[in-house]
Amino acid sequence: MSDRDPQPVERQLPTEEARDLLVLVREIAQREIAPKAAEEEDAGRFPREVFTLLSASGLLGLPYDSEYGGGDQPYEVYLQVLEELAAARLTVGLGVSVHTLASYALAAYGTKQQQVEHLPAMLGGGLLGAYCLSEPASGSDAASLRTKAVRDGDHWVLTGTKAWITHGGIADFYTVMARTGEDGSRGISAFLVPGDAEGLSGAVPERKMGMKGSPTAQVHLDGVRVPDERRIGEEGQGFSIALAALDSGRLGIAACAIGLAQAALDEAVGYATQRRQFGHPIADFQGLRFMIADMATRIEAGRALYLAAARLRDAGKPFAKQAAMAKLHCTDTAMQVTTDAVQILGGYGYTADFPAERYMREAKVLQIVEGTNQIQRMVIARHVAGPEGR
Repeated sequence: MSDRDPQPVERQLPTEEARDLLVLVREIAQREIAPKAAEEEDAGRFPREVFTLLSASGLLGLPYDSEYGGGDQPYEVYLQVLEELAAARLTVGLGVSVHTLASYALAAYGTKQQQVEHLPAMLGGGLLGAYCLSEPASGSDAASLRTKAVRDGDHWVLTGTKAWITHGGIADFYTVMARTGEDGSRGISAFLVPGDAEGLSGAVPERKMGMKGSPTAQVHLDGVRVPDERRIGEEGQGFSIALAALDSGRLGIAACAIGLAQAALDEAVGYATQRRQFGHPIADFQGLRFMIADMATRIEAGRALYLAAARLRDAGKPFAKQAAMAKLHCTDTAMQVTTDAVQILGGYGYTADFPAERYMREAKVLQIVEGTNQIQRMVIARHVAGPEGR
């Protein structure tokens, strides 16, 4: 790792409170997260104590209503917090994004009684959430999910398997999409399932290329009984709830991608300004200077894109197209920038003594989660050119 301290990102924040918040986040990231990131990722250790600290610091419910323990922060601010956390360790940034995604259904579609009963613990009570939409046979085609919820008096009985669940097996609550009616998107409902529910279990976590500290696992629901008061929204509304959550979640992934790319750029610049060849720092050579310029430009463009989408969301305007664009561009940027960082470090970039190789491995998953980048292109094209087969 380079001895050169990276310069903080210059941010345009809407309030003094937001500036103070970002200072706090940087302090936590530099003191509690970054120093242990490489060792714990290598060991596959999930930093639950960090999430406990983030919850106690008010950082797990930033975009939600303070009435229920949230931070009343606009997405414009929340996403920049995610970026800082992801730059320190992607497992943490992505984990906060997933927790926010898991809380969205209840915060946006729950009844007042449900929100009063559950949201304070979810947003600031030390709990950790997971979002359960994908299944072994339904990933991009999420509307074909087969997990069933069958009515039994004033309860529902959930049976099925969810796949690729971040925090699977360790979450305190799961937002689960299950089929309550006809085939297709209109037969799906949403449920808030406690992590200790009888019949719910997590499989052995997947063995992954990167983000080894973040558990990703199948979640089995074997006759899990959930009272009807834990159904979120109307029967059959679950798929639209899921898609609305993903529009916001994709902005979280975009911000995490830019945080990871920024960390890779900082590492590459630090190395290139210190490494000397032919009597000069290698940063003096035009070939590398142009690479660094391109990396920095892609990152700035990605940051501007996700913030523009966030401001649309904060203004209550449609933002689904811009969210898909941000997710697509920012995650492709993370993959390109981290690959270039490895190249700039040369042989050292290929070793685990420097974080560049970990950044590159971690970047790949961001092009896949919460809608592959091929799906994002389909979403964007539908907004621009209209639906297929007209």
